Order: sequence, then structure tokens, then C-alpha cells
Amino acid sequence: MTPKVLGELSPARFLAEYWQKQPLLVRGAWPGFQDPLTPEELAGLACEEEVESRLVLERGGEKPWAVRHGPFADEDFLKLPDSHWTLLVQDVEKHAPDLAALLEPFRFIPDWRIDDLMISYAPPEGSVGPHVDDYDVFLLQGRGRRRWSINRRPVAEGNFLPDTELRILREFVPEQEWVLEPGDLLYLPPRVAHHGVALEPCLTYSVGFRAPSHRELIGGFLEFLLDGIDPEARYADPDLSVQEHPGEIALAALARVRNLLRRTIALDDETLAVWLGRYLSEPKPGSRAEPETEPYTEEELREHLRGGGSLERNPGSRFHFIAEPEGETILFADGQEFALGPAVAFMAPLLCRYRTLTPARLREALKQPEARQLLLDLLNEGLLAIYEEED
Repeated sequence: MTPKVLGELSPARFLAEYWQKQPLLVRGAWPGFQDPLTPEELAGLACEEEVESRLVLERGGEKPWAVRHGPFADEDFLKLPDSHWTLLVQDVEKHAPDLAALLEPFRFIPDWRIDDLMISYAPPEGSVGPHVDDYDVFLLQGRGRRRWSINRRPVAEGNFLPDTELRILREFVPEQEWVLEPGDLLYLPPRVAHHGVALEPCLTYSVGFRAPSHRELIGGFLEFLLDGIDPEARYADPDLSVQEHPGEIALAALARVRNLLRRTIALDDETLAVWLGRYLSEPKPGSRAEPETEPYTEEELREHLRGGGSLERNPGSRFHFIAEPEGETILFADGQEFALGPAVAFMAPLLCRYRTLTPARLREALKQPEARQLLLDLLNEGLLAIYEEED
């Protein structure tokens, strides 16, 4: 059963009163919480080439608040001091898919807003310093205890330590403080200054959210439009007439360019929907699915499912969909789009909701040729996978 991490609050009330508005502390949000991995296993992940990890050393580094990037080796951890450092590992759910279960209680917020599950380990006094983030975060306490301090006043641009990779505040005066124990949860909106310090060896699970900047969104849209522009097309003025001043940019030239931009940067609903779906479903670097080198046949797929086998979503893939009121439903996965007609539109929420597709969940899909073909396409693109049981 998925825990009610908001305590007595309903998701609707949380979104109305707290989301991007004010912090929230929930004691016992995850009753009886058990760490799904050990500090040693987390360190093992940080030693893998494709895993993004960092060590933050308040003391013992080349300078205060030194940051080292993985992958690490076992001896790197053996050389660490007894206190005042933190190991952070990003995108853990993409490398250890079973841990995606920790994201389930937070899916009352749209999937496209969820960025990743980051897990940190710290010995006593371990911290990454007082800082601010530009995104929302839920902080779930695992083993050990951590003291969190916050200050909700706006942070001045000059109040950051120079020459540090982290956005650590030069001055930080706590307004509120709490000590979180296993199963406790703290929600922080963007730009709330906070400081977490381990009181004993502890693990903290951070569910962070995507917040693309306006520049990123607009830049991404313009790149999408550029891909559709004929590289050979050029400005033309066959109706050019003699003008009195050679240095003047005539109103007619201005009109031609204006019309070109209006035709090109057309914000029609279809163009915007296709771009946004592709943009938001783009996987992180290193997480893109790889197509099958030996594609499955439909009969192999049906035989697998008839035998009780399941289909698993590629851990790093992002699945979203847009259901247009009077049009088709578009499924997006890893920047690709799949147009679904009315008969198979039900597949979009099904594929996006579940990471594991059991035969029971696919019962209706298997009755329809179009739905079976969609599953086969996703499987052969590597977006869905068959994991063979080990003997």
C-alpha cells in the first residue's frame, strides 16, 4: 500500500495551501520506513561510470566546501574523514529501478514535473551547507537523524560564497528548525534557504522536481522550429522598387521579415503540443533507450505474455501523453511521438501509469491489433523491455 506521505492533508489541499507557497513538515509520513539500500550500496552506485555522483567536503578537501565528482573508487571512501562530508547520488531510480517505488506517493504531481530521486549519505556533521534551490523538493529521512533549518526571506544575490561550485550562503540565520527522524518528511518550495546537518550517520531521500527556465523553454521551442525550416530557403524580394535613401530599411522589407517570423513561429495548438510532448519526454543523457538489435515478432510478444511474463519500462525513459479534446491522443516516449486513434487511446494512460505491464493490465490491449502493434513498436525501440528470468 502506498503511504499517505502528506499525513492528514489531502493532495488537493496540499497543492492549494503549500505547493510553491510554504514549507510543510509531516511527522511519520512513511510509517515504519525501511531503507531500500545501505550506505555501502549507495557508495557502490557512486563508483559506476554512468551514475552521476558527488562528494561534498566541508573539511578535508583542497578548500572548504570542495566538490568531487564521480565515478569514485573504493579507496576514495576509505580516505574520507570521520565527519563533515556528504555523498550525493542522482537519478537513483534510473539505475536501481526497484527504488522507483519511492516516487509513487508523490505522483499526485504530474510525472513530467518529477525530475529524479537523489539519495545522500552523511556521517555526523555532514552537510552541503546552507543554500537555496530553484525547484520544489520533498526530503524523506531514512536511517539516522538530520537537523533541518530554514529561512524564508528572499536571498540577496551577493549572499553567496565566491569560488564554490555550490550555491552556499555566506550568511544564514535560521527561522525554524526541526530534527527529522526515520519516516519524517519535509517539503520545501523553491528559493527557501535551507540547511541540513546530520546528527549521526544518515540517509536522506530527495524527490526533486523539474522547473525549466523560460530561456530553456523558449530556446527549446525555437530549436524545434529550426529543424523544420528549409536550410536552402532565403530572403527574397522580387517586387523590390527603387527607394530614395539607400541606407533606409524600408517598411516593405520589415513587413516581409515580419510575415516570415509569423509564419515560422506559429503558436498553433498542434505544433505546440507536439513540441512540448517531445521536449518533456526527452530522457537525461545516458538514459536513452537502445533499439533491439534482433527485433521481437508479434508472436514472440504474445507468447511471452501468455506465459505470464510482463513488460517493463526502460528505467530511464519518460512516458507522457496529451489527449486533445477533439483530436487524437499522442503518446510521447523519449522524445518520440506515437499518434493513437480513438480505439487505442486508452493505451496512453495505461502505458504512462504503470512501470510494469502485466498480462492482466494488458488484457484489453491484446484483443486489438493496433494496440499489439504499439506494444511491439515500443518493445523493439527499447522503450519497453522483456527481462528474462535468471535460472
